[in-house]
Amino acid sequence: MSKSTSRNPQDEFVFLPLGGSGEIGMNLNLYGYGPEDDRRWIIVDLGVTFGDERTPGVDLIMPDPAFIEERRDELLAIVLTHAHEDHIGAVAHLWPRLRCPVYATPFTAAMVRGKLIEAGIEAEVPMHIIPLGHRFDLGPFNIELVTLTHSILEPNALAIRTPLGLALHTGDWKIDPDPVVGGHIDEARLRAIGDEGVRAIICDSTNVFTPGTSGSEADVASSLIELLKQCEGRVAVTTFASNVARLESIIRAGEAVGRHPVLVGRSMHRVVAAAREAGYLQDLPKIVSEDDAGYLPRESVLFICTGSQGEPRAALARIAEDSHPSIVLEKGDTVIFSSRVIPGNETSIFDLQNQLAERGIRIVTEKDHFVHVSGHPCRDELAAMYQWIRPEVAIPVHGEARHLAEHAALARELQVPEQVVVRNGLMVRLAPGAAEVIDEAPAGRLYLDGEVLTEEDEGAVQERRRLAFAGSVFVSIVLDGKGAVRGEPQVRLMGLPEEDSHGVAFEDRALDAVDEALDRLPAKRRGDDDDVAEFVRRAVRGALRREWGKKPQVEVVVTRI
Repeated sequence: MSKSTSRNPQDEFVFLPLGGSGEIGMNLNLYGYGPEDDRRWIIVDLGVTFGDERTPGVDLIMPDPAFIEERRDELLAIVLTHAHEDHIGAVAHLWPRLRCPVYATPFTAAMVRGKLIEAGIEAEVPMHIIPLGHRFDLGPFNIELVTLTHSILEPNALAIRTPLGLALHTGDWKIDPDPVVGGHIDEARLRAIGDEGVRAIICDSTNVFTPGTSGSEADVASSLIELLKQCEGRVAVTTFASNVARLESIIRAGEAVGRHPVLVGRSMHRVVAAAREAGYLQDLPKIVSEDDAGYLPRESVLFICTGSQGEPRAALARIAEDSHPSIVLEKGDTVIFSSRVIPGNETSIFDLQNQLAERGIRIVTEKDHFVHVSGHPCRDELAAMYQWIRPEVAIPVHGEARHLAEHAALARELQVPEQVVVRNGLMVRLAPGAAEVIDEAPAGRLYLDGEVLTEEDEGAVQERRRLAFAGSVFVSIVLDGKGAVRGEPQVRLMGLPEEDSHGVAFEDRALDAVDEALDRLPAKRRGDDDDVAEFVRRAVRGALRREWGKKPQVEVVVTRI
């Protein structure tokens, strides 16, 4: 229990996800304690997701913290479970709106610190580095870190104790019986917490549809050695830079077959530096620099590259298009994708693989050889966690709607008395009484558009989507003070075909529509520039739609002389 066990009869213990429920990624979870009008809050994780073809020009998307920003005086801290981007990537962007202490274990703190330095706010952020397995108090909350295993160093569950009961927030996890780097999952501590009595578990749902177990990182390490023995020429392995255990597995496999490791890509260097700062990766063989790699025989090289998801600016993409300043792959070399295809990235990954294949480079993926295991729990691992914890309430998170529904059904099968399926913005009362949704909060998204953070409904992204689909038309008209046309209207088309199906230029269609609109415009409306522009805009858009079947963006500028 927390230090203070006295409570107000109106006290409630609540859970409110603002990101990461109903989706995979972009996690932002709130836990609140106290009466409705005087709650204290903690944030658990503050992450991002990545833009795609639906958000042109947007690299990062993050949850809108408006609800907790309005309650900043009651916000005690941000507590981070681990260092994946979908759990820490928004800290540097959103901390200025929240301005509270940040709690993290050493490796996670090192990863966050790098982001704070880039943002120029490191000196402002109170960063508390918490040892693994430690307990600490934040107002009415007593928080214990419980060591888990995952595809990154130092993943933690949070045992959040309050006078009204204990909630276990798992974060991301799996059961790896033989982790390559870092500790084993602390099963004994999890069982003890279960014996203490757990009101609710808030649990990862990513692999709920996958039977069995996720597999061990040590098995991947052994498999990589066997694969590398079969490779001739240069070998490049691409994986998630954050998976420090995989990086060590790759480097050790290379060492076993006489290949020297070369880290390629900023993220690789940044993660390895953070791991070493936190005390890991201390006895690796020497890392060869990118500049020196060219002096090694082809059969002695092992490139470890960023870009497993086909990211256009990552190292592997630059190597594939032969534009990397120091790294070259040629016919007969091999690229191993030691990763999975994240849904939504299929096109970029397959384009990259085709680009490599066209140059005679051999490609190996998880479909060809055992080179990857998931970092999330499959059904047998979820069942084991529920047997250890024995919660009264199951709240699935970190999944799309179908994952959450299936996870709730699994919890029912495992005899969990209550299950609550939530989406972002739904506030659940965990205690006292039955767990249920009691309120709803705004749960929008923020877009990082270049260096500018904008709200998703500001319209720029939607406008870009329309421009990409149907192009744009710019019309310039000059009128005199009486509304008479001076000179020929000017039209510029972008992104439209040159001619329609009748062989008529679309530019001519647009000019005819302008002329006809101006002829039809009543004299009494010609004195209002906005009225003229809107009348012409509608005419041009309608004329082009009739011949093309699409409605381009049309902008009309009226100049008055």
